[in-house]
Amino acid sequence: MNTSTNVVRLRQPDQIDDPLTDVLRAGARRLLAQAVELEAEAFLAGMRELKLPDGRDRLVRHGHGPERMIQTGIGPVAVSRVKIRDRGAVGGADRVRFSSAILPRWARRTRSLDALLPVLYLRGVSTGDFQEALAALLGKDAPNLSPSVITRLTAEWQAEYERWQARDLSARRYVYVWADGVYLQARMEEHAECMLVLIGATPEGKELVGFQVGVRESAQSWRELLVEVKRRGLTIASEIAVGDGALGFWKALDELYPGTRHQRCWVHKAANVLNKVPKSVQPSMKADLREIHGAPIRAAAEAAIDVFAEKYGAKYAKAAACLTKDRGALLAFYDFPAEHWDHLRTSNPIESVFATVRHRTVRTKGSLSPTTARLMVFKLVRAASKTWRRLNGENQLPKILAGTTFRDGTEVTQRPSTRAA
Repeated sequence: MNTSTNVVRLRQPDQIDDPLTDVLRAGARRLLAQAVELEAEAFLAGMRELKLPDGRDRLVRHGHGPERMIQTGIGPVAVSRVKIRDRGAVGGADRVRFSSAILPRWARRTRSLDALLPVLYLRGVSTGDFQEALAALLGKDAPNLSPSVITRLTAEWQAEYERWQARDLSARRYVYVWADGVYLQARMEEHAECMLVLIGATPEGKELVGFQVGVRESAQSWRELLVEVKRRGLTIASEIAVGDGALGFWKALDELYPGTRHQRCWVHKAANVLNKVPKSVQPSMKADLREIHGAPIRAAAEAAIDVFAEKYGAKYAKAAACLTKDRGALLAFYDFPAEHWDHLRTSNPIESVFATVRHRTVRTKGSLSPTTARLMVFKLVRAASKTWRRLNGENQLPKILAGTTFRDGTEVTQRPSTRAA
């Protein structure tokens, strides 16, 4: 039968011709197939010592499983998993099984794509719109991203959140902690919910310690969070806590961890002080505030505060009082290593993460329920925590844990006492 050569196939309106993407998908398919084959060969090579009584290999290849489509960032890629047979297994418990790390048995999407979903959800894309929104990137109908799939993923995130909330903290020791409350407006809620966040620093880096929804930043809400953290084993108080002027946190902290020192966030304090003066005065006042927290030693900072009070106290008494009333809590960082001052002067470890979260949740008032908001924010913060900047001068943390004293950022060494002859 002859094929007609004068028939031109017309492109459908919703069809996108992209030869480059087609080439990338074909290459990805070949590379994935090669990687799966090499992984299976490496597994068999490591099991060569397992033999049958007649000397033959106990583990052998057993063909391939059915072909399936894996949803990736460049669209669906077809792949088949390698099957390996254990010829010497007597029962199920004795059977040696091969599980691919590259291609998990029930995987239908890449992990990077799963990480993309909460971001899209927080940007206001509802579950019913995922396929349409991703069609241009992942192909027509975007398989494995149906509303039911998104619903199942939300349930998985809830289970992950519950496991994280119940984890044991008895082996953790947080030298520093940062606390803040972040307000997010969810679907048609009359009042914005407050996400109470606690981040801790260990010799290994920063990590999310506590996270829950509270009623504003009240002492009771912070107390509930700290009680839960302490119940799970975090009994040793941190050396210092950094936060803004929310009195609820400091009151709850003094009740549950009375040995932890207070460090007020300079960014919040500067904003509070500047709000009490006209805009024409703010530039010069801001420079004076920088002179205080940027002073090389505590004595210089104390002197700068006195100069500030004398300079502005007569005309802007409220601004001067706002600064001087928290003098001790604003300068507590001087009793810790100078390498850590940039970390301790502000609650930036929380603010920098939630700046992005705030931006995204502004767009979700009509599509994000309070429960889903909590899960989505939890997923975003957990993902962001993997990229948090480590502390400068990490070698100083063990010294703090050992009780070493620091003054003006420098380790204090005890001179040997000498007796008169």
